[in-house]
Amino acid sequence: MAAGKFSFIIEQGATTLFELQYTDANGNPIDLSNYGGRMQIRPSVTSDVVYLTLSSSLGTCGTGLNFSGSSGTNPPTSGTIGVCISATTTSALDFNQGVYDLTIYSSSGDCVYVVRLLEGNVQLSKDVTRPSY
Repeated sequence: MAAGKFSFIIEQGATTLFELQYTDANGNPIDLSNYGGRMQIRPSVTSDVVYLTLSSSLGTCGTGLNFSGSSGTNPPTSGTIGVCISATTTSALDFNQGVYDLTIYSSSGDCVYVVRLLEGNVQLSKDVTRPSY
């Protein structure tokens, strides 16, 4: 299966949340209970520079990949992945455009099973009003 194509905009200083559902060929959700995930944003596919890394271990501010959806209310058996980037995290970003991919992995059994779910372009929309919080 080839990775899906999805491009998105991060608004600097605002929370970015979106959700996807991983399903099989029949539309049934894939159980993500034994999976981890990672996502990186870079200037280009070949660049060593990393603008942002997200993982399935959510940061204290909620930034990361949530296998219970963006609201945290779906069970991992729903196949729902929330991409969550806090306002604090987006405030610190300073790039114009980049590329990303999102992969999930399971290391149960004899080998690691990796699936690239999404790939695409990312644009950072710079904020004008700076937060005072």
